[in-house]
Amino acid sequence: MLSNKILTLIIGSIVLYAASAGISYMIFNKVLTGPVSISTPFGNLTDITSGSEEGTKDRPCPLNGAMYTKVREEAWQKRRPLGVMVEDHIDSRPLRGLTRADVIYEAVAEGGITRQLVMYLCQDAGDISPIRSARTYFLDWLSEYDALYAHVGGANTDGPADALGQIKDYGIYDMDQFGLGFPTYWRGTEKFAPHNVHSTTKKLWEAAEKRNYGPEDDKGVRWDKNFTSWKFKDDTALEARGDQKPISVPFWANQPDYTSTWQYDKTTNTYKKYHGATAQIDDLTNENMFAKNLVVQFQTERDANDGYPDGHLLYGTKGSGKALFFADGKAVEGKWIKESRTSRTKYVDAKGKEIEFNRGLIWIQTIPVGNVVEY
Repeated sequence: MLSNKILTLIIGSIVLYAASAGISYMIFNKVLTGPVSISTPFGNLTDITSGSEEGTKDRPCPLNGAMYTKVREEAWQKRRPLGVMVEDHIDSRPLRGLTRADVIYEAVAEGGITRQLVMYLCQDAGDISPIRSARTYFLDWLSEYDALYAHVGGANTDGPADALGQIKDYGIYDMDQFGLGFPTYWRGTEKFAPHNVHSTTKKLWEAAEKRNYGPEDDKGVRWDKNFTSWKFKDDTALEARGDQKPISVPFWANQPDYTSTWQYDKTTNTYKKYHGATAQIDDLTNENMFAKNLVVQFQTERDANDGYPDGHLLYGTKGSGKALFFADGKAVEGKWIKESRTSRTKYVDAKGKEIEFNRGLIWIQTIPVGNVVEY
């Protein structure tokens, strides 16, 4: 009899705990807005906002033209651009830290599942996750910035898709989780591995400094000595903006969960990211993921044929090809041009004039040649 009462008490306690945990989770995820406090193995972190400084914002970010204060410029002058490999597997959502990026590159990693190279320099993110493994074509885009590369291992099968081998051969400033470990990186408890590796811009830049991966190389040459910024402009006036219909960007037709739908917000002059009818929310800031500028570039896609079970891919990142540009509620046809791995990609319209981007986040999606974008 006593044992039955104890068992009933234990079961009741478990049910009560589960109910309270569920309610707490609901409140935390649905009711709270704005930056959130994130529990980590070394204490709580909160998002570091990127527009809170007092002062005149007259210093353009080299990566996307967004205007910041002198204080913020002094901060980014002391560091090197940082590229972080963030996945978008359906089990990894919601993602964290992407709304604090300067530029984002997105392409399929394998099996139609996309991954993002998230570039930071002028902003900070109090949590970036989930961080995943390296892929070869992302190195070609990363190399334009002579940047740090944060990732968790990577493709290493012998052949043209051997990203880990190429990181060494190319002299990439490597920030692999397997070489840095805790506390630069940590695994959260909110998702199952491998979808739960976290870091922050602060921790990654601090780790880079300890490795002497600062803004200058070992010969004293700054990362931006030969860097060419894109051209930037202010937003078009509200009354002159277009009425852009939803933009559908398919990566693989047989994987509709990864097709991006972008909804244009005329008031804020931003493109908000959806998968189907589901808004993609940054779990760090509770903001709908967005772009001030959307670029869709068409590149050849082929199998690396390196024996990897899920099939490593290769993209034709060098040369030129068709591109679509979306800004100010309007679409422009043109092309991308990239002469070499380290050369800066140029974006031009149909007449060969260089594209001027609105100041702010630039999101670049690479899809296979022949795919049809609806807009």
